[in-house]
Amino acid sequence: MGVSVQELPLVLVIEDDPDIQVIVEDALTEGGFEPAIAASGEEAVTLLKGGFFKYRALVTDVILKGRMVATSALIVNSRKGL
Repeated sequence: MGVSVQELPLVLVIEDDPDIQVIVEDALTEGGFEPAIAASGEEAVTLLKGGFFKYRALVTDVILKGRMVATSALIVNSRKGL
């Protein structure tokens, strides 16, 4: 008899502060989610464009270095089902 492993909902977190990353990651994990951390907007866009994962939600810092959050949000919005 095989063991069924339930996948946790995957949440993309865009946060450039390592201390905040840890706090958000811990909170999401305790809440039953699987966080995927991107340290920059560029990293998030790469993950989103890769299309390998289906994210259920996006949590983001509103002030990031480099690519603006709005650009990342537009890319998320252009994908079906996040």
